[in-house]
Amino acid sequence: MATEAEALQLVGLLEDELRSRRPAIDRNEAYYRGKQPLKFASDEFRRYHGDRYREFTDNWVQVVSDSPVERLTVNGVLPMGMTEADKESWRVWQMNGLDADSQLGFLGAVNSGRSFVLVWGNPDDPETPEVTFEDASQCIVAYMPGSRRKRRAALKRWEDGGDDFATLYLPDEVWKFKRGRMGAAQKSLHMLDVDSEMAKWEVRETGDEPNPQPNPMGVVPMVELPNKPTLVGDPISDVAGVVAMQDAVNLLWAQLFTASDYASFPQRLVLGAERPVVPILDENGQVVGERPIDLEKFAVDRVLFITGEDAKVAEWTSANLDAYTSVIEVAVGHIAAQTRTPQHYLIGKMANVSGDALLAAETGLVKRVEEKELWFGQALREVFRLVALAQGDEPKALAMAGGRVLWADAESRSQAQLADALTKLKQIGFPFEWLALRYGLTPTEVADLMVMKDKELAADPMGAITQLMAHDPAQGAAAPTEAPGGVDGVQPAVA
Repeated sequence: MATEAEALQLVGLLEDELRSRRPAIDRNEAYYRGKQPLKFASDEFRRYHGDRYREFTDNWVQVVSDSPVERLTVNGVLPMGMTEADKESWRVWQMNGLDADSQLGFLGAVNSGRSFVLVWGNPDDPETPEVTFEDASQCIVAYMPGSRRKRRAALKRWEDGGDDFATLYLPDEVWKFKRGRMGAAQKSLHMLDVDSEMAKWEVRETGDEPNPQPNPMGVVPMVELPNKPTLVGDPISDVAGVVAMQDAVNLLWAQLFTASDYASFPQRLVLGAERPVVPILDENGQVVGERPIDLEKFAVDRVLFITGEDAKVAEWTSANLDAYTSVIEVAVGHIAAQTRTPQHYLIGKMANVSGDALLAAETGLVKRVEEKELWFGQALREVFRLVALAQGDEPKALAMAGGRVLWADAESRSQAQLADALTKLKQIGFPFEWLALRYGLTPTEVADLMVMKDKELAADPMGAITQLMAHDPAQGAAAPTEAPGGVDGVQPAVA
């Protein structure tokens, strides 16, 4: 049990670490949304064209982030020692809307390097714990010294209106705190951080609920989903290395647009002639002066009168913009190679590509997804263990710790290819339920499919015999028509 002073000290330390992570998280989030500040190669270009291209972005960060997430789909969890997916765990998963929210959590981990899952009891439905995916900008987990899995504390910090809120999760209790944010509507984010440092956390009023309240699960109920973890240091975001190349691509597009505006058409110029003028007439029609002709009118009318003996017309050829597009394609190719994103995701050029060639092109992405399934799956096993603990089922929690998360196939195949592969697997003896899971059905859908299949067999006149032979081939074997010693036991005559 921690004292209030010890809990406040721990909140302060975790908040400082969380604040140090925010710049990279906020930058990656902004780049994903297309809010990318244009970087310039020279001060002159910034001065003349900075405002012109301020809102322009060519967003490749979003494609790189979305490409693995769209193939990360949880189909269920298989506890250790079981042959069927756990239906109760899947019910809790669906009741919390995690078939959709898990995609948000995976995307957050890919962008920010990590995301989190919080499991806690639901007072309105004790049989269904609350499970929520949390953003890396609001949560942090502290581990035991020398361990990457044993959690000692977790903090969730967020703002709501003019107040800050924080919840500290410990293995045996949960503390809830609150503090005001003075002048939140008038101050900048930096000054708000200063106010947060100077303000003091206070124990939050929770009505009839005790504060701190006991943690009946006995473990920290928040789990971290790391993206590309390392032995030392923080997990790595998939877009961390894309940001610099994204800036280069945006700059190249800005330079291409500028060249297109000024030099994409042949430029004609007049040499050896004075600028044409027109006379200025008074009210009586007498010439009283002259003024230069508006050259912009010549550009519109495409007519120009030239006088002078030495006057001549020259021409500058139009600029070749292919140099820019070629460099942009190289830059996009670098992004594809560095992130193992298929080039047809980025460039979009596909023509007469065979199925085998397409699978080969997506091999890097498939391996990237399988790596994420490994690390995310390890964290989700712990999430399902926490769900079992929240339900008070310790034996099931132990089985979940050694279980396996069931993922949808990461490879992209046509229905014809998949059906052909599953048919061949069926011919060599793979069971129908395994094939249905491989096809991409969830365990719940497979169970429903098996019921439908049994109904079809029962409705068939031969269904009873087929079903009996499927369950016990010995009972469906044909009876012998001849006794061992011959027909009706009579020995056959010998010639």
